Amino acid sequence: MLIECDQSLLFVVDVQERLVPAIFEADRVVANSLRLIEAARMLNIPILCSEQYPKGLGHTVPEVRSRLSNGEIFAKTHFSCARDDVIATAVAATGRRQIVLCGTESHVCVLQSAFGFKGEGYDVFVVEDAVSSRRPESVTSAVRRLSASGIGVVTTEMALFEWIGQAGTEDFKSLRHLFK
Repeated sequence: MLIECDQSLLFVVDVQERLVPAIFEADRVVANSLRLIEAARMLNIPILCSEQYPKGLGHTVPEVRSRLSNGEIFAKTHFSCARDDVIATAVAATGRRQIVLCGTESHVCVLQSAFGFKGEGYDVFVVEDAVSSRRPESVTSAVRRLSASGIGVVTTEMALFEWIGQAGTEDFKSLRHLFK
C-alpha cells in the first residue's frame, strides 16, 4: 500500500530537548523530520506532534518547534500517542486514515503509537531514517518488530515521493530541493 497525500497525516513523536542529545544519530532524525514537515506543509498534510512528559524531558527541539503551531503540539504521559484521548481525538478530527510517524524513541513511544494507531484501524507507516533511540540495537529491534507486524516501514524519500505521486507537477517542482 502506498502513502496517499490526501489520506495521510504526519505525526512527529517526542523530538524533545532533553531526550535528543542522548539519541543515536539524532541529527539525522531531526533533519529528516524537518524534511517531512516541510513537505507536509507544502502539500497541506496535517501535522501533529507529541511531547512525552515535557516537564521532565523538555519541549520539542527549537528547530522542529519553530515549524509547528501550538495547536499541533500535545503533551502526553502515555507512551502510545493512540492511548491519549486528546491526541486520539485530534487524529480522528483530521479525517485522515494513514499516519506517517517519525521521532523518538523507536522502541518505546514510536512503536507503541504505531501499534496503537494500527489497532484503531489506521494504516501506519514508520519512517525508518527519521526515527531512532538511545541505542542502535533498540532501533533495529523496533523496526524489525514493526515490519513483521504489518506496519509499513519507509524512508523519508519513499514518503515524499509517494505523497507527490508523479514528476513534472508543481508539487514535484516545489519539493525537489528536498531530494538533494
